[in-house]
Amino acid sequence: MDQALLIFHNQLAEEVQVFYTSDHCYKCLYQHLVTVKPNNNNASVVISTKFTLTMQLDSQSRNVTLCRWSQTYGEGGHYSVWIQMSESASCTDAVDKIPNDVYLPLLVAALLLGVIALLFAVAPYIFRRRCPSECTKSICCQGSQYSVDNDEAQACEAEEENTTKAKPTRLLSLDTFRGFSLTVMVFVNYSGGGYWFFQHAPWNGLTLGDIVMPWFVFIIGTSVVLALRSMQRKGVSRLQLLRKITWRTVVLLMLGFCFFNYSPRDGPLSWSWLRIPGVLQRLGFTYFVLSLLQTFWGHEEIPLRVHHWWNPVQDVVLYWPQWLIIVLLETLWLCITLLLPVPNCPTGYLGAGGIGDDGLYPNCTGGAAGYIDRWMFGDNMYRYPTCKELYRSTQPFDPEGVLGTINSVVIGFLGMQAGKIIIFYRGINVHILCRFLVWAVILGISAAILSKCTRDGGFIPVNKNLWSLSFVLCMGSVSFLLLGGMYYVTDIKGWWGGQPFIYPGMNSIFVYVGHTLLGFYFPFSWEMRFQESHWEQLFQSLWGTALWVLIAYLLYRKKFFLKI
Repeated sequence: MDQALLIFHNQLAEEVQVFYTSDHCYKCLYQHLVTVKPNNNNASVVISTKFTLTMQLDSQSRNVTLCRWSQTYGEGGHYSVWIQMSESASCTDAVDKIPNDVYLPLLVAALLLGVIALLFAVAPYIFRRRCPSECTKSICCQGSQYSVDNDEAQACEAEEENTTKAKPTRLLSLDTFRGFSLTVMVFVNYSGGGYWFFQHAPWNGLTLGDIVMPWFVFIIGTSVVLALRSMQRKGVSRLQLLRKITWRTVVLLMLGFCFFNYSPRDGPLSWSWLRIPGVLQRLGFTYFVLSLLQTFWGHEEIPLRVHHWWNPVQDVVLYWPQWLIIVLLETLWLCITLLLPVPNCPTGYLGAGGIGDDGLYPNCTGGAAGYIDRWMFGDNMYRYPTCKELYRSTQPFDPEGVLGTINSVVIGFLGMQAGKIIIFYRGINVHILCRFLVWAVILGISAAILSKCTRDGGFIPVNKNLWSLSFVLCMGSVSFLLLGGMYYVTDIKGWWGGQPFIYPGMNSIFVYVGHTLLGFYFPFSWEMRFQESHWEQLFQSLWGTALWVLIAYLLYRKKFFLKI
């Protein structure tokens, strides 16, 4: 899987050295691949098919480059390169075995999922025609009114209140967005079928694996606003809020540090390899900061009927203390990232180190972010950074490090802004959707300017490992678009009830913790026997993800919701 066989046939009377580099590796040094002896000798080597490779053939005796070319090789293919001499040395390639269609498993899976979705969409209409009128009225004709009092933890109200008037339903779009993000996260964590674009990018750039966690952080911000407003309306004091916020933060930190640092497969517990930063640790800290902002500087209502010059932007102006703190935090991130002196590294370095950047800064992985984390945590960090394989970096680097947590708070704050818009303009759906669109456009244009719409050539490249400013702005833009689209489809039009994503969305802590702890065990995974292509691994990833969606649905039916 993700490999091809390359055979070099040397018809020259001199030895040839073959070097390569990946076009996805920014300014990387050429790496030695194989030596081909002279006089009709050949040499074979297995190469990666994930990214486009640039090959370079050098004459060792004359110290000259014979030929150079770039090509994307196909999975399972066999290729030959003939090194010949006519007027000058030339390289001719040939395909000995046609490669596999690497995208065929994806196409089949997409068609099957589409058919299943279509069946679930058609089933209610078939059921409605056979259902008695009373059943039809109770099931199919529910009102479209919604409540903005969603809890940030992911569960709906476990207790049902006996009220004489109809109780409005939850804000479906928020639970659906949360569940969609979590479902994609489970799929990515279960290897995403082995496809590189479903996993994390080696350094700069975006893949599906990079966009999931920012969505989740954005949802935390939105949920914080809705939940704290609900508690304040119920008369919960500020002291009680602080106790609840602190308790949830501590639980998230302990879950991340204790449970996700250890598995029975790792053997005896040892401090030497424990990871101090982590996903839940970052989520917990982000939740704590956002909750404090909303507790101390949050307005309960916005005076829409009061006419002021700032009315068009009053959901921003009335929260100026929050915005001031966020601007100061982002200024701090920019100053540390771009101005902090790092030993033996250029100031403001944002690269992966290793063999990147012409091999000039091999020990500078992550620049200031990596330097701070290594100074604080030593080796107690993530041991397998995404840049390790492609850039051959040797320094530890944690994508959930200290400096990136600042920008995690920033994208969570953008989610808070979405929550404020939903609350303050409820009932005026056009305003909500327009403001979501305006925010998406502003953030998207800002990200495009910072990155220059390139992977590696921008002022601040889009980088999930660093949680760079352009990455935060880009993900904020996408999050506003997705939440706005789901809000329109589920809460305004009622065309979709959010199934099946709404089920894991209402039990996200259970699903996240469960899939992380049990992902290596049957029936969620097994030892694969067919590793020549993506078929079995894609099936395993989809199977494990579907099992957790099914478990979430069964818990929903039993009205079991794990809350912190």
